[in-house]
Amino acid sequence: MSTHADIHAHDDDHGHHPKETFMTKYIFSQDHKMIAKQYLITGTLMGIIGVLMSIMFRIQIAWPEEPNILFEALLGKWAPGGVMDADIYLALVTIHGTIMVFFVLTAGLSGTFSNLLIPLQIGARDMASGFLNMVSYWLFFLSSILMVCSLFVEAGPAAAGWTIYPPLSALPMAQGGSGLGMTIWLVSMAIFIASSLLGSLNYVVTVINLRTKGMSMTRLPLTIWAFFVTAIIGLVSFPVLLSAALLLIMDRSFGTSFFLSDIFIQGEVLHYQGGSPVLFEHLFWFLGHPEVYIVILPAMGLVSEIMATNSRKPIFGYRAMIASILAIAFLSTIVWGHHMFVSGMNPFLGSVFTFTTLLIAIPSAVKAFNWITTLWRGNIQMNPAMLFSIGFVSTFITGGLTGIILGDSALDINVHDTYFVIAHFHLVMGISALYGMFAGIYHWYPKMFGRMLNKKMGYIHFWITAISAYGVFFPMHFIGMAGLPRRYYSNSSFPLFDDLANVNVVITIFAIIGGAVQIIYLYNFFASMFYGKKAVQNPWRSTTLEWTTPVEHLHGNWPGAIPHVYRWSYDYSKPGHDTDFVPQNVPLKEGEEELHH
Repeated sequence: MSTHADIHAHDDDHGHHPKETFMTKYIFSQDHKMIAKQYLITGTLMGIIGVLMSIMFRIQIAWPEEPNILFEALLGKWAPGGVMDADIYLALVTIHGTIMVFFVLTAGLSGTFSNLLIPLQIGARDMASGFLNMVSYWLFFLSSILMVCSLFVEAGPAAAGWTIYPPLSALPMAQGGSGLGMTIWLVSMAIFIASSLLGSLNYVVTVINLRTKGMSMTRLPLTIWAFFVTAIIGLVSFPVLLSAALLLIMDRSFGTSFFLSDIFIQGEVLHYQGGSPVLFEHLFWFLGHPEVYIVILPAMGLVSEIMATNSRKPIFGYRAMIASILAIAFLSTIVWGHHMFVSGMNPFLGSVFTFTTLLIAIPSAVKAFNWITTLWRGNIQMNPAMLFSIGFVSTFITGGLTGIILGDSALDINVHDTYFVIAHFHLVMGISALYGMFAGIYHWYPKMFGRMLNKKMGYIHFWITAISAYGVFFPMHFIGMAGLPRRYYSNSSFPLFDDLANVNVVITIFAIIGGAVQIIYLYNFFASMFYGKKAVQNPWRSTTLEWTTPVEHLHGNWPGAIPHVYRWSYDYSKPGHDTDFVPQNVPLKEGEEELHH
């Protein structure tokens, strides 16, 4: 696919931007680099709330019915005498899941790195539409504020699980959290989806139209391929969740029955007829499963780039990596039924979803083997970004293996809605995506803030986080196989599970340690902005275009003409060159062949 330099006809105007005020530079900025920072800091703040919630409900599971000063301080009337109320436990689980999946791992990860890297790595002055980009961020910010506000509703925040299945979510009178808190949740998510769609449109148009001269699709870094395909998946699947949310609002507020039928409350028959809660499950999971890949693909792209740079080797199987990204994108839209094996679906349909789910393991395995082969006999630089990338491959494989069990309808029924499921998706999606995000932050921090993060703090952050993550989620597989159900605020009523109480205590201790060590990361992140060592232009000796821009941020990214591209993104340790990396904007020598793996 060829590109034209005339798209950059404004090359010579880059120095003539009007003088920026505080508002236009830091608040209503249309510069993609500033918007990336806004996404990152907002996502980080939401992440702090999400992690705090998880620590609270882990303490409740480990020591149920015991008074806790933390509960009394943070939960107020929801923890009389410091003992957590059952309703607020479900609300904490609901909002934790919503914040982590959508606000941290979707917007925080994709929003940050798509905005930062797409223009810089393809050789563009900015996004296709700076204004749309700004609107996208502020819609995300508004939805974040609304989600946090729902925590302060008198009757309690949404409490139907992050999947908000009807009837708990569709009947305002079902429980405390089904009232105003649920309405705010739905409005917040509708705004979030609008933000996501605007962002995705911008990313797709930018990658297709604004590549610099010589930047063909097969010369793009794998980061850009990942962001590009992620945006396409988002455009296809998020509107389906929006339709489900709108229909749910209709059921709640306007008397329709899309998802409700034959409901009895305290012996009284409600007027709803003809709806189906299973229809909602189909609509939710048609987004819900592609959402897993919307979360993980950007992390995969970041990890591919960081591994090649820090192994001082070309990425292994570049074209196979692109093919597997495309295969994952297609297959992700035809596997949603594996979340619904216990919903009474036709067993034949279950076998179809089992087949497509096991099929998606193939491109995932291609990527895992290619990362391992990239590391093989490389000149590995063990910096924090590389450690988190290797950690990503570890959790992606260990979490992915349990997915084979959950993807098989005959096996899934035995462990459905137990802690086995929690262990699986937290490892393969949650922890893996967080590792990808941390790797990206450690690697591109100098590009974002012009300073370096403290390496020693990075090592402490990685090792304690890695040990804690496995300490939390590895034992969960076993308590899940023993039958312990998820979302129960206490298991003390079931003598069957008494033997598992000690395991829950161990898991909670690891969760507290893992949460506490993030304070070191947060200190490193914010202090290094002001006191970190000043970065050089290309601190990692990397080949991609973003490292050809000056350290000081300027509108338009490059002070002169945009560099042209003469080679692919992974010319590391190439014979015949003096250095072990050759940037993309260096012309080929006479007789030199361009590599394509």
